[in-house]
Amino acid sequence: MNDTGKLEGGSDPQGRQSVAAVFLTFLQLGFTSFGGPVAHLGYFREAFVVRRRWIDEKAYADLVALCQFLPGPASSQVGIGIGLAKAGLPGALAAWVAFTMPSAFALILFGYGVVAFQDVMPAGLLHGLKVVAVAVVAQAVWGMARSLTPDAPRITMAVLAAAAVLAVPTPLMQVAVIAAGGVTGLMWLRAETDSRHVALGVKLSRGLAAACLIVFFALLVGLPILVEAHPSQTMAMIDGFFRSGSLVFGGGHVVLPLLQSEVVPPGWVTNDAFLAGYGAAQAVPGPLFTFAAYLGVVFGPVPNGWAGGLICLVAIFAPSFLLVIGTLPFWDVLRRDRRVQKALLGVNAAVVGLLLAALYRPVWTSGILAPMDFALALGAFTLLVFWKLPPWLVVVMSAFGGWGVQIFTGT
Repeated sequence: MNDTGKLEGGSDPQGRQSVAAVFLTFLQLGFTSFGGPVAHLGYFREAFVVRRRWIDEKAYADLVALCQFLPGPASSQVGIGIGLAKAGLPGALAAWVAFTMPSAFALILFGYGVVAFQDVMPAGLLHGLKVVAVAVVAQAVWGMARSLTPDAPRITMAVLAAAAVLAVPTPLMQVAVIAAGGVTGLMWLRAETDSRHVALGVKLSRGLAAACLIVFFALLVGLPILVEAHPSQTMAMIDGFFRSGSLVFGGGHVVLPLLQSEVVPPGWVTNDAFLAGYGAAQAVPGPLFTFAAYLGVVFGPVPNGWAGGLICLVAIFAPSFLLVIGTLPFWDVLRRDRRVQKALLGVNAAVVGLLLAALYRPVWTSGILAPMDFALALGAFTLLVFWKLPPWLVVVMSAFGGWGVQIFTGT
């Protein structure tokens, strides 16, 4: 750093950027960020810390820590935070739209394809997408377990969480498991805190932040009551997707059981269409939460199509906006609290258990129906984890592999 506080050879990390610059930068990332939320965070660091020097390394690490603590899609929340720091509230919106648009558009088109051609599309092609979902979720469990459950107590917590969710497969049990993980972590786990801190540079009043948190909790509690009092398919969709976006810890893959329990039992989407779309979502860049746009398109009841896709997309991401804006001004205090860090360790272990349960049901039980399905999933897992092939390529290979199995076996 020089005497003015600017990074040598770059721009001031506290300096503002235009909304257009934020939008174009995130649009490029939206087209190229394959590999899931962890990979997205690596792309963001390269773009904003290393190359453009918009953000200090420590400030970026603190923002990532906050978004890992909050429910919702961590990479999208980090993007919203960066946009907020660089161009205010318009910058936050620009960052989200640009990063989300490419994958949302691709999945909406795929949804129309499923609706239009599901009767003529080879069944093996769609089944291959369901099989690759097994490999993708298994990869997520593998990676998250290695980093979030590195010791016997946290492994035990994850296994117990999975057992509880499989025994009582309801959204309420999923929330209870996360809460129990936080309480257990607070009581029995140990955490080390880092006293160093570099401000992100967000200019946001605590009054606005508090208002956003009030709106978040009001919607989380009030939407189910509103749907019960005034039944409406549109309001039921908003309620289901807002709640899913509000209660997911640990990244996009963990939203799978919540969304499945919201849309499949009431008959809005068939389980086959659900898993086919989830498999296709692995082949596009950007946040996995854009899977919501696909679901809105393929809904049986109206609104569906473009309208349904946009409603579901906005509803599932709305909690992220409210939570990021609502917590950033208070994060400097929270991040220093050892109790928060301990609770987060327990929540993370519970999240691994949720994902482990989702790997079995509905992913495994719907995708692995024969020995050849298991062989195809095992091959996809090997390509993802050990050969490090890009997920989109593995998805395409698995889809055609499922078609090949169908032709070979005649089923």
